[in-house]
Amino acid sequence: MVDHSLKGKTVLIAGGAKNLGGLVARDLAEHGAKAIAVHFNSAASKAEADATVAAVQAAGAEAVALQADLTSAGAMQKLFADTIAALGRPDIAINTVGKVLKKPIVEVSEAEYDEMSAVNAKSAFFFLKEAGKHVNDNGKICTLVTSLLGAFTPFYAAYAGTKAPVEHFTRAAAKEFGERGISVTAIGPGPMDTPFFYPAEGADAVAYHKTAAALSKFTKTGLTHIEDIVPYIRFIVSDGWWMTGQTILVNGGYTTK
Repeated sequence: MVDHSLKGKTVLIAGGAKNLGGLVARDLAEHGAKAIAVHFNSAASKAEADATVAAVQAAGAEAVALQADLTSAGAMQKLFADTIAALGRPDIAINTVGKVLKKPIVEVSEAEYDEMSAVNAKSAFFFLKEAGKHVNDNGKICTLVTSLLGAFTPFYAAYAGTKAPVEHFTRAAAKEFGERGISVTAIGPGPMDTPFFYPAEGADAVAYHKTAAALSKFTKTGLTHIEDIVPYIRFIVSDGWWMTGQTILVNGGYTTK
């Protein structure tokens, strides 16, 4: 009988220093994970990565902070290699990396498109590739996408459009890795009340997003909060293993598919 609990498991979280990734790291440690690799992108988030590592250790788990720009296949290979060297092969791999751009299509430059594609699609592909090579049998893989994948809206072509390929990456990986008992899932939060949200949106758009979900009036801000998403990730990477190859929109009724 396979043990799908978090007890004794080693976890790698790409984008694990702060916001949603940081809370996931703390939560999984509190629920029994043995060790957590906390990835952070640059020196600007090192202090937050160190604070997350300290919180994970205080919860009784091993932890290490690993820095990398994950927009190259080589950097992704090194992240997994460094995780294995420090903590052993991961049982769970979670990718929260992403970048938002809100612009009309006719204003998006080639450089902006290339950056969005590298951060949102390319990094996710190579994360799944390395996870497929290195996650232990009966492991769990989860990638964060966006609830805009269920929307019919302007201005997010470069964002949602470069997250959209992750749906098929997830389906393909689930089929390919399933024979080893590995589940692969994508979770699409609604607009989240984090520092990433507000710079991309004008005041009118913020006001709209705060009322757009069916359950908006029952939250602190009307938006999705990171605390709303963490229990779903915890479930998917533990007892929820039977859910695989799916994109799940977790957004209080903001969009559906």
